[in-house]
Amino acid sequence: KHALPMDVLRTAVSALSFYDPEFQKNDHDANVHKAIRLTSQIAMIVAAYDRIRKGKDVVEPDRNLSHAANFLLMLNGTEPSRTAERALDIALILHADHELNASTFAARVTAATLSDMHSAITSAIGALKGPLHGGANEAVFHILMAIDRDGADPVEYIKGMLAQKRKVPGFGHRVYHTEDPRATHLRKMSEDLGHSSGETKWFEFSNKIEGFIKADKKLNANVDFYSASTYHTLGIEVDLFTPVFAVSRISGWSAHVIEQLDDNRLIRPRADYIGPIYPSKYVPMEKR
Repeated sequence: KHALPMDVLRTAVSALSFYDPEFQKNDHDANVHKAIRLTSQIAMIVAAYDRIRKGKDVVEPDRNLSHAANFLLMLNGTEPSRTAERALDIALILHADHELNASTFAARVTAATLSDMHSAITSAIGALKGPLHGGANEAVFHILMAIDRDGADPVEYIKGMLAQKRKVPGFGHRVYHTEDPRATHLRKMSEDLGHSSGETKWFEFSNKIEGFIKADKKLNANVDFYSASTYHTLGIEVDLFTPVFAVSRISGWSAHVIEQLDDNRLIRPRADYIGPIYPSKYVPMEKR
């Protein structure tokens, strides 16, 4: 109950390899089957973990519902509205894959040694846990909560952060120099969910912050910014935002692993030593 969500997910995925019916196989078809199983299993792990730590019964999936609707059912205990289902479905699609980021690269490096699918996905989850890769949308929502708690004006709060030389998460991107196209869709989802739930303040806070940062810093919102308010309105706890990223990204990770193994070469970068030059003569321990 007290373990960190990403630690639980990483450990559970590793343990699942013991029970996979094709655990001794590493061919294309077996890995496709493993990817399908992991796609459903990761969603179930995240939802079950949250309910267990809250002392609630685990909710079984419903075969008649979509993947997105099932996740919200297993998480919240009630079948979601069509608006909520569509919002999560779009969010999962938008986060499914994105070039060769840190977690995807970690998965491919592991797969390139001819290790198995579960090892590669465990590597990816370990990389995603790092705050320089995952967690930006969690940081965004902590800011939104602070604004709400303090009754602050969103723009004035952000001005205070900037005056303290604090970085505002959810803006700018290493790849996109214009608006992140994923943010365009998530902005609409955040707004729609706010109206359908009757709680529009999270979108309104976000929208005011985005307008100020774009005008003052010439920075565009990225995928993390509006996913924060979107996930919260869907009933997802803040510390589950990064695990939910994994619920989505498992499709991309597993596709990369399969692609790597189908035409494999060991990934072995070279490195230049730039440290101090020590004496080349060996000095015995007793003379050091």
